[in-house]
Amino acid sequence: MRLIRDTQPGSDQKPATALAVGNFDGLHRGHQALIRAVCARADELTPALMCFEPLPATFFRPDKPVPRVLNVRDKLNLCRRYGIDEVFMLRFDRDFAAQSPRAFAANMLAGLAGARHVVVGPDFRFGARAAGDVELLAELGRELGFAVEVVDAVTDQGEKVSSTLVRAAMQAGDLERVRQLLGRSCAMSGRVLRGRQLGARLGYPTVNLRPPVPPALSGIFAVRVSGPGLERHPAVASLGKRPTVAGTDWLLEAHLFDYQGDLYGRHLTVEFIEYLRPEKKYDDLETMKEQMDKDAQQACSILNPNPES
Repeated sequence: MRLIRDTQPGSDQKPATALAVGNFDGLHRGHQALIRAVCARADELTPALMCFEPLPATFFRPDKPVPRVLNVRDKLNLCRRYGIDEVFMLRFDRDFAAQSPRAFAANMLAGLAGARHVVVGPDFRFGARAAGDVELLAELGRELGFAVEVVDAVTDQGEKVSSTLVRAAMQAGDLERVRQLLGRSCAMSGRVLRGRQLGARLGYPTVNLRPPVPPALSGIFAVRVSGPGLERHPAVASLGKRPTVAGTDWLLEAHLFDYQGDLYGRHLTVEFIEYLRPEKKYDDLETMKEQMDKDAQQACSILNPNPES
């Protein structure tokens, strides 16, 4: 899979693409419907996806960043898994936001991406002040040489599947609902970082990963960890800012049960199985350690309910 970040089309000959366009935070079942539509054209056109970083809503309101469902690495890995050959991940800045709908369609879709077939959802908006809609996109497509396919919204339990709905379920700790909306387990991956070793001193050594910032998910969880030499290893994890020890940055910390190996520097995936409780600030480390013991016991009973079997 090829990743394109530059908004200036190069001189190299580009393949003609079937292009899904949107923010794609989460790659939920609604997004997957758009991806299936472009992949259905793979015999004649290169399946491609165009998304934007940062998310436009975060760019316009940096004081209120949109909680993220996926980090960039996970988004790209999922695009590859779902059959996308090219990802145009374009930097959303002031100049980009100022493009008219016509300029965006001509320069980004037809020009940069070589789109011959563009796939969007029914609520798709584009161009400065979101002035363009799907009707204008189809009109510009006829002029610029690409067809437009509008894919109906996917619904679940009578609700439109959207990144907003996924974020709400994540923030509520409703992981079963998140799985229904994503069509897969909720997971985060990253390279293991060296921490302050506080967990080890408390009897709970952890692997530490950076989540997307700010993450839509937070709290204490029963999880399974996979990576080199690991296959869904049971663990208990905390995703938060560690207020008891005056933490300021978001961190995902997972304690793997009955594991002694060194995992620093490796890429791991943490699969969230069940939400246990919200993050909390404790008066001292001893009180926090008592709660960690309870969390570990609860996670063990969830992940291995029949230890004798």
